[in-house]
Amino acid sequence: MLAEAREIIADALSCEPIEVIFTGSGTEADNLAVRGLLQNAVDREETLRIVTTPIEHPAVKETVSSLATRMPHVQVDYLPVTSSGHIEDLELLDLPATVAAVMWANNETGAIQPITKVAEKCQETETPLHVDAVQVVGHLPVDFSALGATTMAASAHKFGGPRGVGILLAKRSPVPSPVITGGGQQRGIRPGTPDAAGAMATAVALREAVTEMDGERARLESLTARLRDGLKESVDKLVVHTSEPNLPGHLFVSFPGAEADSLIMLFDSLGIEVAAGSACSSGVNRASHVLLAMGVEEKVARGAIRFTLGRTTSQEDVDFLLAHAADVVERARLAGMA
Repeated sequence: MLAEAREIIADALSCEPIEVIFTGSGTEADNLAVRGLLQNAVDREETLRIVTTPIEHPAVKETVSSLATRMPHVQVDYLPVTSSGHIEDLELLDLPATVAAVMWANNETGAIQPITKVAEKCQETETPLHVDAVQVVGHLPVDFSALGATTMAASAHKFGGPRGVGILLAKRSPVPSPVITGGGQQRGIRPGTPDAAGAMATAVALREAVTEMDGERARLESLTARLRDGLKESVDKLVVHTSEPNLPGHLFVSFPGAEADSLIMLFDSLGIEVAAGSACSSGVNRASHVLLAMGVEEKVARGAIRFTLGRTTSQEDVDFLLAHAADVVERARLAGMA
């Protein structure tokens, strides 16, 4: 069953079956790659340098921060981000690095990064590249072999698979050093008994998502445009943070004068599920690190929420949201900022 699941995934992502490693989540896949590739250089007693971006998902962002804290001699360089949320200046990749960790598409803004150019730069300097493709796999075409990345992370639930299953694509060489030990399963990269049922469910879901990708993408692009235009017409002072090129179902916007927490609770009372750009702690709304990296003012960033349209989202859902959006925002603004 595991072998068949790898064959299906390899066909969907244009890689070799042996390159497919099953994990417990996309977060675990990111950790195995970044920590494992850095450990290779530690073992060789090389100078340690990580190149990443300030807009990474916490699975990469906090992993890099943890490594830098525990190993003060690790140099971390951040590729600058434009006001649209995209990286353009790749000069930091002109010199070799221990590992580069760059996401394919941002989980908050939906901004699609120039990952092909990043991979080409890394190949020129023989820098191992890890790509967080959790938001992309199952939604955009992926050719792992052609891209030339060293490792890539995906998460099953993002394309209709089961929660609790992730995928790490890992080339034959260089191989990330194991983060955990205790067996030789999955090339020793992720030892332990794999979840065979979860692996097969993931493979079947990915195959279906890839098969329906083009039609679903066009449908979501149309619905997202309808939502964006409707919000612009009905809500004043709206700030749109999602810019092309972007994922088809993402729309990240700010409603200045309102706290994201208030907006979330008010939309939730109507049965509308939205999310803030970042986690909240101790009842204090924290501005999205992604928006701050883009140069957005903190008071504007604190009023940001993300609408994510997916397979079950209908035009009726979008119209229902638009019918109530102005009232929700007005009430949230009356509640004020914390």
